[in-house]
Amino acid sequence: MHPSIVYVRINNIVKNKKKSPQNPIITVNRKARYDYHLRDRYEAGIVLQGTEVKAIRNGQFNLTDSYAQVTDGEVFLVDAFIGLYNQGNHMNHEPKRPRKLLLHRTEINKLERSVRNKGMTLIPTRAYFNSGKVKVEIAVAQGKREYDKRDKIDREQANREIRSFT
Repeated sequence: MHPSIVYVRINNIVKNKKKSPQNPIITVNRKARYDYHLRDRYEAGIVLQGTEVKAIRNGQFNLTDSYAQVTDGEVFLVDAFIGLYNQGNHMNHEPKRPRKLLLHRTEINKLERSVRNKGMTLIPTRAYFNSGKVKVEIAVAQGKREYDKRDKIDREQANREIRSFT
């Protein structure tokens, strides 16, 4: 994968500059923003097998309907779908297996305390590459009520109408 090239004109001299994205986003869990009030966010590394990384680079990663849970002082990502790698052999990975998230002990303790609160859960909001490693952003979230979702839709629609008149 070659970085894209951008031409910059400075004082009538054209210079080549290589442009590389800082954190190319792999996937975003848009449903999380709709279904939950997102509170604190944490960046976590994820333990993956070789074919999982290759499948993620092919764009086969989905965070919809997934969540994280704290078990025995460790955080696991549950129900995240990573598709099978096409060139994989019999050693290919299981698509929906629980995957360990890598966090500092203090962060795990904070997450554990916040999940004990009634109605709070850990939801992955997006996944991205950072220095060649796959990172997952998880958020402490509280479920929205049905009327909260309707109110938000009404507000967004009213804002769109106001913008169309101006």
